[in-house]
Amino acid sequence: MSICVLYEDNHVLAVSKPAGLLSQGDRTGDDTVVMLAKTYLKNRYHKPGNVYLGLVHRLDRPVSGVMILAKTSKAARRLSAVFQQRRPKKLYLALAEGRLAGQGQWEDALVKVKGKAHIVPRSHPGAKDTLLSWRALVRVRGCTLTVVQLHTGRAHQIRCQLAHRGYPILGDKRYGARRTFDGRNLALHSYRLVVPHPVLAEPVSVTAPLPETWRPWVISLPDGL
Repeated sequence: MSICVLYEDNHVLAVSKPAGLLSQGDRTGDDTVVMLAKTYLKNRYHKPGNVYLGLVHRLDRPVSGVMILAKTSKAARRLSAVFQQRRPKKLYLALAEGRLAGQGQWEDALVKVKGKAHIVPRSHPGAKDTLLSWRALVRVRGCTLTVVQLHTGRAHQIRCQLAHRGYPILGDKRYGARRTFDGRNLALHSYRLVVPHPVLAEPVSVTAPLPETWRPWVISLPDGL
């Protein structure tokens, strides 16, 4: 397996993560974004030995889309701080089961217990604030294609907040989806990521086209995204 590179300079590497690929290693020993990106750099630049690559954020395994990696330790420190400060602009596309209409913001408190996120009162021990904006785009075969902007980056945030309101993401059986997407992954895609460049005085804006697995559901995207 190889990785699709969307953007690269001396400090930053942006790739399109396929759904089903781990962001970083776990006990399974399966391939990861970091592993494949390092292989790309070694082959492209004929680098001997270990290649440095800093992981500054993650996507859930069944989610596809843009990931940004740091090619230097300085870039890794600065980009990690950017994500901790919630400065990136993160746009996702989701196929939500049901008829979602209009647009809005959802603000909740969330805890994660045994691998699953739950909406809880803000007084709950360990609860973390979550905020996202959403806009319904088009109806697709009993689902609603929805663009989501994350203002916080909690684990499973989009999945939990949509499901809590009765609109689970297509294929997300963990959060109550009734239908499958491609048999194992979710119809959730990190479509665009905009971050301040770690060295240059300009933003880096990277967009990942929808994967082929979305084609039975979405052939083209509406204008204005």
